[in-house]
Amino acid sequence: MRLRVPLSCRLVVAAFAVPVLFAVQGPAAAAAQARIPLPVPYNAVGGVAQALAAPDSSPPGANNWSCKPSSAHPDPVVLVPGTFADMADNFNSVSPLLYDHGYCVFALNYGGTPGSPIQSIGEISASAAQLEAFVNRVLAATRAARVDLVGHSQGGMMPRYYLKFLGGAAKVSRFVALAPSSHGTSLDGLITLVSDFGLLGLSNSLVSAACEACVEQEAGSAFLANLNAGGDTAPGVSYTVIETRYDEVVTPYTSAFLTGSDVTNITLQKQCPLDLTDHIGIAFDPVALTDMLNALDPGHHLPVPCLLVPPAL
Repeated sequence: MRLRVPLSCRLVVAAFAVPVLFAVQGPAAAAAQARIPLPVPYNAVGGVAQALAAPDSSPPGANNWSCKPSSAHPDPVVLVPGTFADMADNFNSVSPLLYDHGYCVFALNYGGTPGSPIQSIGEISASAAQLEAFVNRVLAATRAARVDLVGHSQGGMMPRYYLKFLGGAAKVSRFVALAPSSHGTSLDGLITLVSDFGLLGLSNSLVSAACEACVEQEAGSAFLANLNAGGDTAPGVSYTVIETRYDEVVTPYTSAFLTGSDVTNITLQKQCPLDLTDHIGIAFDPVALTDMLNALDPGHHLPVPCLLVPPAL
C-alpha cells in the first residue's frame, strides 16, 4: 500500500530540510559546490595551443559575464596581456588560479587584429582606450564599483596610461604588474622579445612598422617620457611590481620598478634564490603568482614558496 503524504506536510518537511542541509554543509561547502576548481598548469603549453587553435578564446575561468563578485573579493580582476601575446596564452596559469581563489576574472585582447594570435602591438594610447571600454563593460556587468588589474610586460605598463590620462584611477583599486616595461627597455630587449615569439626574421625597421608598441616601449621614447612625467603613479591606486633579475626583455630589470607612496616593488630572487624565471616565464611562476595573490588580498597573506623554477625559454 502506498502512503500518501499531504502536500502541507511535504512543504513543512522541505522548509525544515533546506536550512538543516545548509547548516550541515556550511556556506563554504555550498560555495565549493557552486564553483568547481580548475586545474592550474604552471606552464605556457596549453595556453599557446589554445591561442593558436582559437585566438579570440578566453583563458580558463575568465569572461563569465554573469559572475557576481563575492564580499570576500568585491573587485573583479581584469587581465592585461603583453606585447605579441593574447589573453589565452599569457594567462593560462593566472586566470584559473584567480578563479579558484574566488575572483570574478575577465581578460581582453587589444592592439591587434581580431582573430590573430599576435596581439598588443598597436599604438599604446589606443590600446589604453580599449582597456577603458573593457573595464566599463566589466563594471556594468558585475555592478562592482572598482576593478583590480593584473598585467604582464606591456600589460603591466599600458594600464598606467589609462589610470593617469583616461580617468581609470577612479575605477581601479589595485594594479599588479608582472615584469612591466615601466620605464622602457633597450632595443636588445625588444629584439629578444621578437626572437622569443619566433619573429626574428623581422628587421629593426620592420619591427618598427609592424609593432608601434615596441617602438613606444624603447627607453627614452616620447611616449614613456609623457607617461612618466610628474610621477609614476596615480592617486588612489595601490601598485605592486613583481620582477625577476633574469628578465632578458625589460633591461635593465630595475627599470620595471615604480616609485610612489603606494608602491611595493618585489624582486623574486630576494625571496627565493632558486627562482630562475625569465620575462615570459614570470606569468607562469608559482612564486610570482603567490605574490600576485597576496597583493590582491593583503588581508589574507599566503606563504610564498621557494621552488627551483627554470627559465621558460
